[in-house]
Amino acid sequence: MAKKKQEEAPKGSPAWMATFSDLMNLLLCFFVLLFSMSSIDAAKFEQVVASFNETFSVFSGGATAIGDGILISNGVSQLNELDEYINSTGKMDEGQIVDDDVAAVKEKMEEAQLEESEQLAEQIQEAVDEKELGSEIDIEFTSQYVQLTLKGALLFDSGSTLLKEEAKPVLDQVGLVLERYAGGTIEIEGHTDNVPMSGAKYANNDELSSGRALSVFDYLLSVTNLDPANIKHAGRGEYVPIADNSTPEGRTRNRRVEIKIYNSLSSY
Repeated sequence: MAKKKQEEAPKGSPAWMATFSDLMNLLLCFFVLLFSMSSIDAAKFEQVVASFNETFSVFSGGATAIGDGILISNGVSQLNELDEYINSTGKMDEGQIVDDDVAAVKEKMEEAQLEESEQLAEQIQEAVDEKELGSEIDIEFTSQYVQLTLKGALLFDSGSTLLKEEAKPVLDQVGLVLERYAGGTIEIEGHTDNVPMSGAKYANNDELSSGRALSVFDYLLSVTNLDPANIKHAGRGEYVPIADNSTPEGRTRNRRVEIKIYNSLSSY
């Protein structure tokens, strides 16, 4: 019996591959179109790129070399030496690499926050010195905020939450500083010494410090256009001293009001 002759497969790629390729091209065009219509926050994107660029040095043409070989930015020839490099440095711990990268990013973020706070503190110090209020207001800063410390004796009489008249011009200038430089959260904290309250309107130092913080809050709102939603006030009582309460001088320093201006990079 004659055998049926096998048909030869047509030359070239199978027909289904052409259809599949067309489908992939259409999908690519579709996603490119979606991306082109999306909006990107350019400022935040640049900040992220700059942060990673400084941390890992991979965005500027990949200008980081492995070992002493040719820069990756010059091509892929250096990848031939990757195995040798890994072997020479020991087994790569992926978990350790991730932890190191996260720590590096956090460190860069803290440096950026501290730099912004320092610049803000310098600007506020200039404004305070210009108004000749340097003896009334102490300025400090951390990576989170710039702190203005006002002496309690300047603001209030003993055991009182009523602002002195001579304190109001100082608070007027503080209000101008806050309007000009505070773009985010502001926190007002009242502090006292550890001398117990006796025979006064307020039962304890917690109530007194809270009342003083509230008085400063109310006054600043009355003389500025600050958004109350951005301002917090709290009484810290005697629990956060900055000096020794066993001396009159120390107790005087501890009676104070602190105004913290959080920077734009703070997570507060």
